[in-house]
Amino acid sequence: MEGATASETATDLASPDSAPATDTPTLAVHRPTDGSLIRELEIDPPERVAEVVARVRESQSQWEAIGIAGRRRWLDRLRDWMLANQDRLADVMQEETGKVRAEAEAEAPFLCGTINYYVEHAAEFLAEETPTPHILPLRVKRLRIVYRPYPVVGVISPWNFPLILAFDDAIPALVAGCAVVIKPSEFTPLSTMELVRAWKEEIGGPDVLDVVNGVGETGGALVDEVDFVQFTGSDRTGKVVMKRAADTLTPVSLELGGKDPLIVLRDADLERAVNATTTGALANTGQICMSIERVYVEEPIYDEFVRRLTEQVRKLRQGTDGPSYGAELGAMSTPAQAEIVAEHVEDARRKGAKVLTGGKRKDGPGDWYEATVIADADHSMKVMTEETFGPVIPVMKVADVDEAVRMANATRYGLSASVFAGSTRQGEQIARRIEAGAVNVNDVLTTYFALGVPMGGWKDSGIGFRHASYGIKKFVRPESIVSPRVRQGKRDPLWFPYTSARRKLLSRANRFINARGLRNRLGL
Repeated sequence: MEGATASETATDLASPDSAPATDTPTLAVHRPTDGSLIRELEIDPPERVAEVVARVRESQSQWEAIGIAGRRRWLDRLRDWMLANQDRLADVMQEETGKVRAEAEAEAPFLCGTINYYVEHAAEFLAEETPTPHILPLRVKRLRIVYRPYPVVGVISPWNFPLILAFDDAIPALVAGCAVVIKPSEFTPLSTMELVRAWKEEIGGPDVLDVVNGVGETGGALVDEVDFVQFTGSDRTGKVVMKRAADTLTPVSLELGGKDPLIVLRDADLERAVNATTTGALANTGQICMSIERVYVEEPIYDEFVRRLTEQVRKLRQGTDGPSYGAELGAMSTPAQAEIVAEHVEDARRKGAKVLTGGKRKDGPGDWYEATVIADADHSMKVMTEETFGPVIPVMKVADVDEAVRMANATRYGLSASVFAGSTRQGEQIARRIEAGAVNVNDVLTTYFALGVPMGGWKDSGIGFRHASYGIKKFVRPESIVSPRVRQGKRDPLWFPYTSARRKLLSRANRFINARGLRNRLGL
């Protein structure tokens, strides 16, 4: 469940010469459900960021030295702490994000699985390699490739999944031997702070994990100081991060926005397709980069699909709940995002689409927007072309599968997609035509939970991948080691001084090694 905001003006990275992003030394964290203040936090200025990075850098070499088995013992403790404190983490997250309880409770268990996956596979993914020398003279050498971690990884994470989208990268980085500093969203820093606090105070973990708080200036300072940057957010801000990192030649991995399509063919299981669309579009109140943001339905089943979808969405409960699981949809996590959703829906109305249910903000305090179904949408509308990132399902009628694929690919994004077809084989064939980093067949969202396959975007949806071996290998650098296998003389043939006799001998040897065919090898 990747996430990226559609608007991040507050978190754009300030340039090194710009003024601070805020006039005050604090930031306020509010409850999205009613707008009330939870807590004010001090903003970490650039000098504080530099101090934190320098401190964890000092501890990183020892963290690397204890090996995967040693690091596993500490991460096992973090997993056990999360299992024992799921309710505590859910309470914090629900308060700062406005999520419903079921979704707030889902993040810690997912990360427990992430820990298990990487500590169990890290030795395989990062195993030392011993390539065979490609030419005979090098057979006297032993070739090795070892993988060494970047000393400090900076993680800049968004507000929609405060724990998953910070620690789904922090965990493999830690397993690889890196130290990690996280800059969470200024809207939702408290969940990340709580888990880092537990690592330090309750688990007593090594000083290789920390958090810094702030807006653009803080994020920019983190990019300047670390050795690798993992950013999750909008494509606009991701490009700013990449430009900033270029000044220090710092490598980056960017998971950016999405405008994920869902295609429903005439022979698909209609009931499953409707149920999947409802969940895939509206989970986390539509605030997932992998949310279904546009639906293409073949003409023969279009009216029935829209009718069933509208009925299903009208049944959903929206509100604030607790352990009783009294709602499916929570609040929007930021006021700015609620405004974007409202703008997209009104734009669709003006251009002739039909809003069949929802379509407006809820009265009263807080950032609430109703679950919305829009029929007769088309690509003249923002809701079909720009990232909405909210509880809105626009549906467009298409003549056939070719038109559906063409429209699905008509976007600058390429994060994920879904295809519902009468057979798995047909669905997979269509999946191979879609320009996206991940495609679900007769399913939604599942590609993120399948840790054995890479998750990342094409086009403007990013560079780099999470999960599988990709998710940990991006945090390490290959180091080549060449050493002798046999006793060596005092001077190799290629060393100084150069002589005519030696060069002639080497020329004959080079021809014999690299030419193909006996006559060519012998120079005949």
